[in-house]
Amino acid sequence: MTKAVDEHERSMAFAEVALGQIKSLRQTAVPRNYEIWYVYAAGFNAPLNRIINETLERQGKLSESDLDQIYDTYLSHVKSTDRIDKVGSRVVHEIEDVMSLITDALGMSASYDDSLSGATQKLSTAQNRDQVKAVIEQLVASTNEMRDTNKALEDRLSLSRQEISSLQQNLEAIRVETLTDPLTTLGNRKYFDRAIAAAVQSASACGEPLSLLMLDIDHFKSFNDNYGHLTGDQVLRLVAMSLKQTIKGQDLTARYGGEEFAVVLPATALRQALTVADHIRRAVMSKELKKKSTGEILGRVTISIGVSMLQPGDSPDTLIERADACLYAAKRNGRNRVICETDPEYAADTHSKVA
Repeated sequence: MTKAVDEHERSMAFAEVALGQIKSLRQTAVPRNYEIWYVYAAGFNAPLNRIINETLERQGKLSESDLDQIYDTYLSHVKSTDRIDKVGSRVVHEIEDVMSLITDALGMSASYDDSLSGATQKLSTAQNRDQVKAVIEQLVASTNEMRDTNKALEDRLSLSRQEISSLQQNLEAIRVETLTDPLTTLGNRKYFDRAIAAAVQSASACGEPLSLLMLDIDHFKSFNDNYGHLTGDQVLRLVAMSLKQTIKGQDLTARYGGEEFAVVLPATALRQALTVADHIRRAVMSKELKKKSTGEILGRVTISIGVSMLQPGDSPDTLIERADACLYAAKRNGRNRVICETDPEYAADTHSKVA
């Protein structure tokens, strides 16, 4: 009883801290914000506490965009894990129910076999019509009972197939969710890591070309500093929309992290990859950025892109490293441009690093 009282008092203390933080920072008292601050008060999610403390120290407040990002990064995956656990529990329960029914059916089958054997013996020793009739009636009753058991098993298995099919769909939805960046709806870093590993393995095995684009938004920090994080999020969505409109077929797009994106181009040589990269660059630059709250035109967004192509002996990491190096060469050489491994700017940049 004492333990339950202690747990109640402790949870109430966490709740008071959570509501106090919401009130002092003048945030909306919605479940998402309450959950963030309750977890913060409990202190069992150290990365969440660290990012909140750093953001408050830097900005003095948490914007809606900050709260969205904190929730998506540090709490939503926990919910996905919980949902997976619940689905797994339902699968186990379903299997246990079906196995119990099958066990009952097997017992009934054994009993029916015994009834048949007994009926055979009784028929062989039957002396008159009434005795034969009694044996037949017992067989009919046993057969009807066996039929009902089999029908119940058949109906239960049919329901079980529907239930398991539904659970499979739930798991697939959770899987997609865990591989999707919630802000841009592109693949997330986990999705990219899997995609690039599979693409490198496939290209190396088949001897096909493979190119990688690494994209970064130019002067992204200034959008956040000058117009706020909501506008920064709008910039990220604008670039993501341009990628979705430009990248088709077997090509794969992902948000690599922060303001950086990646595009995997299977069966694509360097020259083709450069063409795709420039189409993306122009598509982004063609769109005007408008502040939603005021309708103010904020200008145009530009991106820098680095392009690398798979070489013999490459791993995903070495392919990414070269694309990143090309990206930073593009940044240092004026931004809003595409640079690949064969460009003199990349070679000069690499040489200066060695020197």
